[in-house]
Amino acid sequence: MITLVAATRNKGKLAEFCRILEHLPVRVVSQFDCCPDLEVEETGTTFAENAYLKAAAICQATGEIAFADDSGLCIDALGGEPGVYTARYGADVLGAHATDDDRMDLVLQKLQGIPWEKRTARFVSVISCVFPDGTKLSCEGVCEGHIGFEKRGEGGFGYDPIFYVGEQQQALSFAQMTAAQKDGLSHRGKAMALFEQQLAMKMQNTDSERR
Repeated sequence: MITLVAATRNKGKLAEFCRILEHLPVRVVSQFDCCPDLEVEETGTTFAENAYLKAAAICQATGEIAFADDSGLCIDALGGEPGVYTARYGADVLGAHATDDDRMDLVLQKLQGIPWEKRTARFVSVISCVFPDGTKLSCEGVCEGHIGFEKRGEGGFGYDPIFYVGEQQQALSFAQMTAAQKDGLSHRGKAMALFEQQLAMKMQNTDSERR
């Protein structure tokens, strides 16, 4: 059984990671279990750069295989915002202790009066995995959708209640979907599916080399 350290304190993300990787002989643990005080400054300008920074720092600190997801919401009508600043969007207006609800309300306020067809957006996720020997894996997933006119659903986390997939009349928010539905459509689900494939191949090759 191989241990993978997930560079996240987000329980929602950790649950998704564990669920998607459950078919592999791996044990996924959170950085909170290994190095809870480690803070990695996300100085990158892209999702890929930030994901690598987090994974590399956790790998170096623990000596274990580490992986990180850096993901965000890109809204066309807002010039691509919040983008890489998704988790801390609007801090200059809302303050450092803003909640997910506060950030969603800010987005809905900025999009007031904008019709459905111009509320296009996408969630992007990049998974970066770093091995103690310096080997790296990287996978990207994208999910196209729209920003709805209101929050709907009780599931998910983050911006899930305002991100809708499908035609306007039948669209569901990520927060209205079951875990299986979301995993099959979401940016993180797509990136993690690719990561699962690459990781399985890496493990097979390692086993072959040992023989």
